[in-house]
Amino acid sequence: MPIDVHAHFVPDTLINALRSRGQDFGIDLIDAPPTCACHFDYGLKVRPFFKGLLDLDGRLAEMDRQGVDRQILSTWTDIFGYGMDAAKGAEWHQVLNDTMAGLAEAKPEAFSWMSSAPLQDASLAAKEVERTVKAGAVGVIVSGNVEGENLGEAPLDEFWAACEELDVPVFIHPALPAPLPRTGKFGLNQVCAYTLDTTLAAASLILSGTLDRHPKLRLLLSHGGGNLPYLIGRFDRVHAAMDGAATGDVAAKPPSAYLGRFLYDSILHDGAALTYLRDLVGAERMLLGGDAPFPPGDPDPLATLRRAGFSDDTIALIADENPRREYRLA
Repeated sequence: MPIDVHAHFVPDTLINALRSRGQDFGIDLIDAPPTCACHFDYGLKVRPFFKGLLDLDGRLAEMDRQGVDRQILSTWTDIFGYGMDAAKGAEWHQVLNDTMAGLAEAKPEAFSWMSSAPLQDASLAAKEVERTVKAGAVGVIVSGNVEGENLGEAPLDEFWAACEELDVPVFIHPALPAPLPRTGKFGLNQVCAYTLDTTLAAASLILSGTLDRHPKLRLLLSHGGGNLPYLIGRFDRVHAAMDGAATGDVAAKPPSAYLGRFLYDSILHDGAALTYLRDLVGAERMLLGGDAPFPPGDPDPLATLRRAGFSDDTIALIADENPRREYRLA
């Protein structure tokens, strides 16, 4: 039963909630045919929702075409609103999560779901994770940065501890709704900046000692781990050659020793890259991902694994056994 762990969706109940009470959270829903967009009072203006984020029938048809039996859905990280007032942010994530839970409950044969949390306040984020796991969330999704601050530098220990205690995987997904100055053209935001965001998030969690403080924390990295697997030798060299006190590097071990602490989705689009990742971290650390409905995603993730030369047994491990084990699916 192939399971896609990287798929985004926005239920129509969320759009309805925004239309009726968006200003309760400081969010305007702006019509932008053929869809709509969110503008946050604190200044963030998010591009319009992709049609595929809102089309349930289309999503089910696409899953059928791909041969994917289940998606573990998460909402769109661009609308997490970490710049909101913490109390309003907590209310906003409750709405995000309740509408996602409703969708999964309506289609239990096709969907599981990951919750989100207001990372601008670790205590509120921990409480929301506790609430949503009790409500059926099988994991948690966070952005790779908190309003530009690396995850490993943000004061989130209470949140990480809650995720450890609840034993749920945390999916780290990039979020750069406004392109960096040099990535506005050529698709460089999606190709380069997104993978950099994941890399910075993972590296900061290693080097800040967060993974040492939270040894049971389970983390899934999007897009094959970003640049982390390819740069791991450079990370080890800097860790060994530079003064940790000066760089802030307090990791107890070389960075490569932490590669096994992460899970990695399969969205790499290249057979040689997938083979390198498998040889580096082991197929047991890889999970099937498609990134629906975004253009940089993989429109046929199972076929990509087959083209990479992976055996049927290895594909079953990546697409079924690993997701089932990590997300505690029956």
